[in-house]
Amino acid sequence: MANVTFNVTDAKGKSAGSVEAPADIFGISNEEVEAHVPQIHQVVVAQLAAARQGTHAVKNRGAVSGGGKKPWKQKGTGRARQGSIRAPQWVHGGVVHGPVPRDYSQRTPKKMIAGALRYVLSNRANAGHVAVVDFGIKDTPSTKAALAALTPVSNNQFTTVVLSRDEVNVWLSARNIPTVHLIFADQLNTYDVVTAQYVVFSKEGFNAFVAAKTEPKEA
Repeated sequence: MANVTFNVTDAKGKSAGSVEAPADIFGISNEEVEAHVPQIHQVVVAQLAAARQGTHAVKNRGAVSGGGKKPWKQKGTGRARQGSIRAPQWVHGGVVHGPVPRDYSQRTPKKMIAGALRYVLSNRANAGHVAVVDFGIKDTPSTKAALAALTPVSNNQFTTVVLSRDEVNVWLSARNIPTVHLIFADQLNTYDVVTAQYVVFSKEGFNAFVAAKTEPKEA
C-alpha cells in the first residue's frame, strides 16, 4: 500500500509543495471503510454517550416534601382510599420510574477507537476532502487571512481544522469563523471527522498528527 500525497496550499490558496501521508491512516480503500461502518458508528455513539453528564434526576414520592398525613380516613367517605397527597396520581405528587443519575459511558477498546479514526480519515481523503494548508499566520492573528486560506480548499462548508499546540495565533484567527471547528492534533477524534465535510490540517498540525501516529511505541 503506497503512501498518500497531499498538496500543500499557502495563505492565498496556491500550491506550496506536497506532503506524504501514511497509507494505513489516509489510504484505506472505500470498500474496507464501508465494511467497518458499524465500528465507526459504535465509536461515535460511545463518544457521545461519554459526553453526557447523567445528572438528571426526579423526585419520587419519598423525596417530595409534605404528604405525611393521610388525606382522609380509610373507610366511610365514599371516596377512593388514599395514603398521601404526594402519591404519583396526585398533582404535585412524586414521579414514578423517572430518570436517576447514572453513568452513560461505554467501554471502547483503544484499538477500536484508533481504527475508526483511520477509516473516517481515509474516507474523507478518498473523497478529496482532506487538505493541508500553510496559513502563514505568525505574529498577529488575522481572521481575514485564515478565511482566505481555508476558502479555496473547503468551499465554505463545515470544516474541522487541525492545528499543532504551538499555533496559538492561527487558533485565534479561525475561532470566529462559523463553519470552522478547531481542534489540536492530539485531540482529533472520529466524531469531529464524521461531522465535518472537510478536514484541513495546518502544515505543523499534520506533522504533529502523523508523528504521534507513526512513532514507535516503547516496549
